[in-house]
Amino acid sequence: MSEFVLEQNKVAVEQQKPKEMIRRLVWKMCIATLILMAIGSATRVMNAGLACPDWPLCYGELVPAKQMNLQVFLEWFHRLDAALIGVSAIALFGLSWWHRRSLPSWLPWASTFALFLIVFQGILGGLTVTELLRFDIVTAHLGTALLFFTTLLTIGTALIPYQGTGTVGKLPWVGLTAAILVYLQSLLGALVGSRWALHQCLGGSQLCTVMYSHIAGLVPPTIATLAMVFICWRTPALHPALRRLANMAGGLLFLQILLGVATFKLHLQVEPLTVSHQAIGAALLGTLVAFTVLALRDSAKLLKNKEPEPT
Repeated sequence: MSEFVLEQNKVAVEQQKPKEMIRRLVWKMCIATLILMAIGSATRVMNAGLACPDWPLCYGELVPAKQMNLQVFLEWFHRLDAALIGVSAIALFGLSWWHRRSLPSWLPWASTFALFLIVFQGILGGLTVTELLRFDIVTAHLGTALLFFTTLLTIGTALIPYQGTGTVGKLPWVGLTAAILVYLQSLLGALVGSRWALHQCLGGSQLCTVMYSHIAGLVPPTIATLAMVFICWRTPALHPALRRLANMAGGLLFLQILLGVATFKLHLQVEPLTVSHQAIGAALLGTLVAFTVLALRDSAKLLKNKEPEPT
């Protein structure tokens, strides 16, 4: 009997190895993607989007040593990070399908979707250069990056060990609403940046509608995020991980608003503030996505416990 139990434990451990390997890979990709978006923001605010006039190479070389300066480095490193993430996405796709028998059935399909997004993102990156920073392509470029980032976070959060308490109530849907609203607000922010709406509005009273839409668009995600935080505070026996994520979301929201006000007051003249504004926005979105996934897992456990036992 003891040998049978040991054999069963050994099989269970072997089945966990691919899952653990993929989870670690996904979290590394999440960090790299967050860095990629921050570098992309720095590339835009430093007017380095066309520092490499060709694509996918830079001045026809893998490493343009002769032309290297800060602007060229930003654009070149942005492409390098994107290429590494692309290779990682291929590895994630291959590992998920190779080990599919010992993984959740949804994981290979999720990795396929992530690979599709990074390929599409690469195409948009090339069009960004060849179409000379056309604003709609630049906006779609960031929007796809955020969608890829949230897909990775969803995969990573769904794979971590978690035992819910069954007390989440409507929190999964409040968190999901907040995440969607923050994503849409991020797209508005990308549109403001890609069209330089703040400069044009303050300098020549043009594109003020775009800028004010982003300012007004702050209200819905703020209300949804604060509602999520408030409900978490009022919910007894909530899982500590959900409380931490909710508090983190509240802190990031407060910091994001401060950075937005400072960026507006300083007319985008302080580049680190602008880059931080976008990076914190992505971090807020990621926190809300992680919260929503865990809350949905908690809710699913509650529904499972309520199922009547077979007679």
